[in-house]
Amino acid sequence: MIEILNSLKVRNEVLFYTGAISLILALACLVLSYTTKTQVLGINAFIKPLKFYVSTAIYTFTMAWILHYLNQPKLVFAFNWTLVITLAFENIYITYKAFIGQQSHFNVSTSTNAAMFSLMAIAITIITLFTAYIAVVFFTKDFPNLSNSYVWGIRLGLLLFVVFAFEGFVMGAKLSHTVGAPDGGAGLPLTNWSKQNGDLRIAHFLGMHALQILPLIGYYLTNNAKITISMGVLYFVLTSAILIQALNGKSLFKW
Repeated sequence: MIEILNSLKVRNEVLFYTGAISLILALACLVLSYTTKTQVLGINAFIKPLKFYVSTAIYTFTMAWILHYLNQPKLVFAFNWTLVITLAFENIYITYKAFIGQQSHFNVSTSTNAAMFSLMAIAITIITLFTAYIAVVFFTKDFPNLSNSYVWGIRLGLLLFVVFAFEGFVMGAKLSHTVGAPDGGAGLPLTNWSKQNGDLRIAHFLGMHALQILPLIGYYLTNNAKITISMGVLYFVLTSAILIQALNGKSLFKW
């Protein structure tokens, strides 16, 4: 683990420290979730920023690792600071809303809340589009020092990340993540994914984490690009099926 962290720091110091700070803030939110009683939608208010800080750390560490392969310092510099600014804005706002016991997402109760929600959407659109551009670069560039299976894992991981990141706009348009009931019903521990109704967050989560899963499959589980591509297609189909089930108002955990 120490070797991996040292490699991350060497590969991309900016994103390494961004991820490390995110993990520290996630730990702080975990402590606050046990020491405060403020709730939003039926769960402790600090669970949401906790999840977002962990997600930020995973994403930044992943991008720190794979951007190294591009060997394009100017592009990486631009991506680094775009990511830092956009995600810092979103996470700070989410944390602030947790402190005052209000929703950050889907909150259009006042003109200020609606404007901030729109700014969050703009910030995430910017970084998602930039990630899409990184995907294009990976699809158009050759990597003779890497196995084809690993490269295709990275390519498809980036592609599915972008596709299911944009699924967030479905939730934004609905101003909710639950289908068939208001947000805030009974859910799984920590994730709070609905146990009774459709929940759009599940496909959103699984699709975006293809960015970690598919490269790992391509690196560790197979040395065959066709198998990696097949796994990527299967991953997309299964995650899309979960999304369709949620859109139909059916819980993944209720049979």
